[in-house]
Amino acid sequence: MVSVDTEQRAESRTGAVAVGRDHARLWHITLSVAGKEAPLKEVRRSLEKLAYDHPFLLNSRYANDHAEIRYWEEARDLHDAAALALRLWGEHRTSAKLPPWEIVGLEVVGRETYHQRVAEGYGPPPAASMGIHPF
Repeated sequence: MVSVDTEQRAESRTGAVAVGRDHARLWHITLSVAGKEAPLKEVRRSLEKLAYDHPFLLNSRYANDHAEIRYWEEARDLHDAAALALRLWGEHRTSAKLPPWEIVGLEVVGRETYHQRVAEGYGPPPAASMGIHPF
């Protein structure tokens, strides 16, 4: 992915050299979780709280025993984006009252790859209906 970050744009305008900051990029995350059945109303309420706590959440789909969460994450590289995604469910389990499910799937793709897949008809379309929906 080729992009110009804000430091490079500022440097070109001012002639100043920025030192010591890593370039962050956007990554599209799909996190799948599953476990023992939980009441649908509680699952929905938990995912709504997670969306409030994590503002880049695009949408969630859920059933009483699994859920899929799609969102954008800003990170330096794929390794950092994946690490953040793998911590999301556990870090918000108590505050959002999430079910004690485990992560069963993770997909992390760069922004350009995501948009290329959508343009070619592969993968999920952009989240037009943002929010939390049943499967």
